[in-house]
Amino acid sequence: MSLLFINGGEPGPEQLRVVGDRIADASAPPQPGETVIDLQGDRLLPGLINAHDHLQLNALPRLRYRPRYSHVGEWIADIDARRAEDPLLRANQAIPRERRLLIGGLKNLLSGATTVVHHDPLYPSLQAPGFPVRVLQPYGWSHSLGLDGAEQVQRSFRATPLEQPWIIHAAEGLDQADEFELLDWLGCIAPNTVLIHGLALTPAQQQRLAARGASLVWCPGSNLHLFWRTPEVRPLLERGCLLLGSDSRISGQRDLLDELPLARELAGLSEPELEALLTARAAERLRLPDRGRLQAGLLADLLVLPAGLRLSEARRADLRLVMLGGQPCSAHPLLAGHWEAEMLPVELDGQPRWLARELVQQLADAEIQEAGLALKSTELLT
Repeated sequence: MSLLFINGGEPGPEQLRVVGDRIADASAPPQPGETVIDLQGDRLLPGLINAHDHLQLNALPRLRYRPRYSHVGEWIADIDARRAEDPLLRANQAIPRERRLLIGGLKNLLSGATTVVHHDPLYPSLQAPGFPVRVLQPYGWSHSLGLDGAEQVQRSFRATPLEQPWIIHAAEGLDQADEFELLDWLGCIAPNTVLIHGLALTPAQQQRLAARGASLVWCPGSNLHLFWRTPEVRPLLERGCLLLGSDSRISGQRDLLDELPLARELAGLSEPELEALLTARAAERLRLPDRGRLQAGLLADLLVLPAGLRLSEARRADLRLVMLGGQPCSAHPLLAGHWEAEMLPVELDGQPRWLARELVQQLADAEIQEAGLALKSTELLT
């Protein structure tokens, strides 16, 4: 199938062609049989890249059992002590893991994030056809020094080829700067290293991280919820080694879009800087050469933003279109008519929306409950 988007708004391409699952050369005029979609000034962007999430933890609300924490170990200990008695934690564990992962995928898709870095094992369902988003692979990872220990962390790093990202929580707290020193001593700070949070990193440690070519994923909502603080990230942004992630809903905000106003305010980020963090910069740092830009030959993972609306002001019900591999996944009624046979009407945050028929079927079968999303009669699935 061939699509030609025309009259796209700035900044962005005025025209963009999609053939199959890839972006194609848009210089030729409309071809016979090609579907032409007039954007009427709406903007085309690459699908967003969420650099940090735990996909199986998004059915939970934000949890905190004391006003604030000194380091993440205290928060983990509080949760571990309550797993058997807290009704929220017990209810979440009762949901099969595949369904919890599906909730995490849906959360990201609805917010325009088409690629997600999942900081946990690469469970089979994440690689199955029809999962709502692309999950980063291949990758190496360790949870943290606190949970895994130095020996296991070093073993994980050494087992990860340099051309793959290696991901770990580090310096997540107010008094954890020594974790960076231990990781450095273990030989784990390298160009493919991706540290998550880094709240306690000193300016000198940030400089060393950047000098090694490593990256830091910033999750401001999660940091503020647990610690009432977030790192000073402007120097890392200027060195080109900063990424942005939502974390899961157990500590972060609802989705990646909800992180953007925080990021803009806390670090004084411009709109182009924010967009780069979620697209081209993320793709470069995570070794994903086939996405993050609107360029012929790359994956047709696309986002359409209403004319005049800044990405940092957008919420999920504002998005005109989210496309994965050239296939529409979520669409505003203004565009859904191009794919009536492939999509079904739903309601999202009180607004009419259309979702891919296959996704609606998955959600209905799994009896997924997502706040703000109302499926219409399942009779439409037959």
